[in-house]
Amino acid sequence: MAYDYPKEKISVYVSDDGGSQVTLFACMEAAKFAYHWLPFCKKNNIIKRSPEAYFATNHSSWSYDMEEIQKMYESMKERIEEVLEKRKVGEEYITEELECKAFSKWTKHGFTRQDHPTVIQVLLESGKNKDATNHLMPNLIYVSREKIKTSPHNFKAGALNVMLRVSATMTNAPIILNLDCDMYSNDPRTPLRALCYLLDPKLKSNLAYVQFPQIFHGINKNDTYSCESKREFCCNLLGLDGMLGPNYVGTGCFFNRRAFFGGPSTIVPPEIPELGPDSVVDKSIQSQSVLDLAHMVAGCNYEYKTKWGYEVGFRYGSLIEDFFTGYRLQCEGWRSIFCSPKRAAFLGDAPISLVDVLKQLQRWSIGGLQVAFSSFSPLSFGTRYLGPLMGLAYAHYCFWPTWFIPLTLYAFLPQLCLLHGLSIFPKLSEPSFILYVFLVLGAYGQDLLEFLIGEGTLQKWWNDQRMWMIKGLSAFGYGCLEFFLKCLGISTYGFGLTSKVIDDEQSKRYGQGMFEFGASSNMFVPLITAAIINLVSFLMGFLQVLRGSKMEGLFLQMFLAGFVVLNALPIYEAMVLRNDKGRIPFKTTATSTCLALALYGLVSLPLGNRN
Repeated sequence: MAYDYPKEKISVYVSDDGGSQVTLFACMEAAKFAYHWLPFCKKNNIIKRSPEAYFATNHSSWSYDMEEIQKMYESMKERIEEVLEKRKVGEEYITEELECKAFSKWTKHGFTRQDHPTVIQVLLESGKNKDATNHLMPNLIYVSREKIKTSPHNFKAGALNVMLRVSATMTNAPIILNLDCDMYSNDPRTPLRALCYLLDPKLKSNLAYVQFPQIFHGINKNDTYSCESKREFCCNLLGLDGMLGPNYVGTGCFFNRRAFFGGPSTIVPPEIPELGPDSVVDKSIQSQSVLDLAHMVAGCNYEYKTKWGYEVGFRYGSLIEDFFTGYRLQCEGWRSIFCSPKRAAFLGDAPISLVDVLKQLQRWSIGGLQVAFSSFSPLSFGTRYLGPLMGLAYAHYCFWPTWFIPLTLYAFLPQLCLLHGLSIFPKLSEPSFILYVFLVLGAYGQDLLEFLIGEGTLQKWWNDQRMWMIKGLSAFGYGCLEFFLKCLGISTYGFGLTSKVIDDEQSKRYGQGMFEFGASSNMFVPLITAAIINLVSFLMGFLQVLRGSKMEGLFLQMFLAGFVVLNALPIYEAMVLRNDKGRIPFKTTATSTCLALALYGLVSLPLGNRN
């Protein structure tokens, strides 16, 4: 809302897919605070225009205005937190008749998160509302689409399509910025940067979107869970920009509205002309006809027998709707641009617990496989419409979770063979041993070099390669398993949201670089099982060395087990040494120990017979 851009040309739509009256109340409070905040930003030429980020910064200059505006902000936060604690908006917080009418829908019987009518509330109207200095304010509209338990809602892609239609009926701006709820603007001139590309006569005819890198704040010193994801959100996007453009990463992206309605040369008309990209809205956003139409297009059954989600709008068919939508748009002939200014355009929150990281990766894994084994597979459909390079680039992401196969094999097979004295790698005296050493040092050396070039540190790289192994033994494997079970009709997908709630103790442990295992999750079981087997095999091999046994043929297996043990130190610590809530639950440790014994016994049968 505080962008350096004509306020009468900005419309902010807040999508609340949970249908929470607390969220609506928070938006109302934000609208009231904006009355003072927008002119304060303009007067003082503030760069960080997220008030939370601004007040968290140490300021060298103090002013009476700053003190007053901070008091207003803290007061607003207190009211919202009080309502959040009560889980409802009491009458003492409602001061106007319009607000009372807005919250009346929640008082009706049967309003639940999964079953409720459409709620569209205009909180600010640019033509009417002005700030404290008598300047126009942007439009601010709260939207919660209709939900009925018996109707499919297509997760985030469905919510985004509702936003496309509602915004078309009310303002229909040609440029759309999509931003996740846990991100904030870090540069007030970002729209001007995007418009440099979107309005360029040489580009605009086939430019679908301008993607900014996804950058996170609040990550601890050594990035314990490798949440920066520089390869995925920075390096790879820069590389793709040299071909047909970066993939869409779900947030921090400016879209050309026209791109959602067919290819650059052939438009797919919507079912009603008011939703078309060239439609002009000449009525007030609070006029009854506009609101009636907005409610209609936000209905849960509106898309029935239409092209929404398949040829129009954000695309359905994958849990990673952002990746799939960007891919489909490029296959239709659209191109994209990667814009990475020195000052980050947006900053977002990263998960601070291991289970949240793995759940997010599991969802990405399932979504990638859905695309890989669909009729739009990058290996066939992608290479035909995008060419072999872009097709293989998208295939790299789609088949990413299949890395669990070699990672799982290397985590268990050499170590179990080591326990039985069986050599599966070349001996030190064999020429092929040099090849193995070259491959290991070459792969890890290249990975380290790329990481350091990307302004990473040695400790961050160590955590990054550790997380790569953790992902392979947990999220990737579980994602593949759930996908193939769904193919057999055994399970159903769930859109797991990443938690945005931060516990103080958990945050403190994260700041200290400690792994968070407190939540009970099946994904921890293979990790702990691998840690136990590698530790036992390494210790048994080391005892053999101390006894004078010749271990020439088992050196590589011992080295591999020792490398895994070194990476698994946080797991051993959480199993035995820690007493905080982030330690590994005893039940998980016991399950993993039993599984390790069972796995050892299972492998002992064929290997014992062979010996």
